[in-house]
Amino acid sequence: MSGSNIDVNQVKALERRIDEIESRNAMRDLVSNYCHGFDRRDWECFIGIWHQDAVWDIGPLFGSFHGHEGIRQAVYEILYPVWRESHHLTTNLFITFTDDDHAKGISNVDCMGANPDDEVQMVGATYIDQFERRQGVWKIAHRAVEIHYFNAMPGMEMSKPW
Repeated sequence: MSGSNIDVNQVKALERRIDEIESRNAMRDLVSNYCHGFDRRDWECFIGIWHQDAVWDIGPLFGSFHGHEGIRQAVYEILYPVWRESHHLTTNLFITFTDDDHAKGISNVDCMGANPDDEVQMVGATYIDQFERRQGVWKIAHRAVEIHYFNAMPGMEMSKPW
């Protein structure tokens, strides 16, 4: 067998490409776990997507929340009391890297929920995320929510099909 003609630059380029693929998958999981954690009221899943010092800026309707304690306050003192259930559908995630450990994401979300009085509401928004990899782990450092509409849907009911 003859000697190997390994090009170090090609290997480094391949490593960068693999890292980018793995990073994109990690960020997609963060966006999905936001929805799963919130909708299923799985606190560990939900808080696990955020860096300890993250900022969640939900906009003028709700406010801006800092760190895990601020995010906990938003969830348990503001949002869960307003909605007895919710169903987020996040789509069209577009990720751009600013460097190896920082990326920006933008995605669309439609969310249907019901308040304690069983009034169904529909929300359409855009999520603007700043992802950071710290100590080898990707999480959300900042999420801004641009709400486009937040409307009641009169006459609609969220009920099980049986």
